[in-house]
Amino acid sequence: MSTTMDPAPARLSAADMRTLGLSALGGALEFYDFIIFVYFVVVLGNLFFPSGIPDWLVQLQAFGIFAAGYLARPLGGIVMAHFGDRLGRKRMFTLSIFLMAISTFGIACLPTFATLGYAAPILLLAMRVLQGAAIGGEVPGAWVFVSEHVARQRVGLACGILTAGLTSGILLGALVATAINRSFSAQEIHDYAWRIPFALGGLFGFCAVYLRSWLAETPVFQQLKARRELSAGLPLAVVLRHHLRAVSVSILLTWLLSASIVVVILMTPTLLQTRYAIPAPTALTANAVATFFLTAGCVLTGALCDALGARRVLGFGALALGVAVAALFYAVPARPDLLLPLYALAGLTVGSISVVPFIMVHAFPPAVAFSGVSFSYNVSYAVFGGLTPLAVTLALQVDPMAHAHYVLALCAMGIALALLLPRLRRADTGGH
Repeated sequence: MSTTMDPAPARLSAADMRTLGLSALGGALEFYDFIIFVYFVVVLGNLFFPSGIPDWLVQLQAFGIFAAGYLARPLGGIVMAHFGDRLGRKRMFTLSIFLMAISTFGIACLPTFATLGYAAPILLLAMRVLQGAAIGGEVPGAWVFVSEHVARQRVGLACGILTAGLTSGILLGALVATAINRSFSAQEIHDYAWRIPFALGGLFGFCAVYLRSWLAETPVFQQLKARRELSAGLPLAVVLRHHLRAVSVSILLTWLLSASIVVVILMTPTLLQTRYAIPAPTALTANAVATFFLTAGCVLTGALCDALGARRVLGFGALALGVAVAALFYAVPARPDLLLPLYALAGLTVGSISVVPFIMVHAFPPAVAFSGVSFSYNVSYAVFGGLTPLAVTLALQVDPMAHAHYVLALCAMGIALALLLPRLRRADTGGH
């Protein structure tokens, strides 16, 4: 598994910047569609489940449907990656965002429990599953797509910019959620305004489909096709037969990535409201600031990967993330006035996750890169990302700081993986 790049720098060309810009923008719009759900999870829980049950159970049920989107990711990711390795990256890149647009707009149109009864949460679950299948092909495909368009010496920066684009979708979601909470009363949101962000997401998705039409197939795939070096068998079978070590490391790294995003960025606004009694507008504003710094941190980390290599960036990034998360969750209860700067710092250090795609796109040979990255990333995110909200919500019943302890444990794992990366690189080189 290669974890460093050639020392000689290479600038991104105008064509590279155009590809990165269109990919990042399209990814941002699709990621907005996927995560806007979590910003309205409390409202959706009240609307799509029967009344009269405890608030924590309503949250658990709503987070369960949120998790279903993650559990559906492997299937969508495996299917799209298979055809991405056989037919081309661009086609699957466009299909994923089209499926996302349809399902997000569908949520905006759903009747609630008061109208349909138990059919309402079932339909919500179906839309969420379709969203999961779509995002399962989007994220790994995007990383492989941009890494095959740029020079080897700038893969880190390309992955960082693309990841920043994806996370800016979270920022867009936070800004829209903040605007909805500031523009409408709680009753108005409950009655109809919750539909607005999902309707916008559907429109954003269809715009992104159009943007993808301007992209060209990757040079790497075109060369593989011209030389007839595409995988002759099932790409996933090749991955599982010859690259299990790379799969294992990629799964563990994605676990760290998922914990950082799901807990620190997606769950924290709800935790701030329900456990620290911080008003929704304040919590969402702080989240928007943190997500802005997350976006900047992704680009910075990508550039550092090209300059310093994955081992150092992963180790120092995991350490910095642990310190920042501990400061945020332990200090805010006593000093709520420090919420904004501490959450901003935590968001910046979460940006260290862009080292993960840098490592993964180098872990697999080009002929099966899409399948290797997609399988590892989606299986890990389905298990760890999907179950994290449920596990943390349940753990909070016995440990008031379960959310912090969970992230800190995975930061320790990230540091340990950083120490192992050189050994893994040497072990994998011969197998590729």
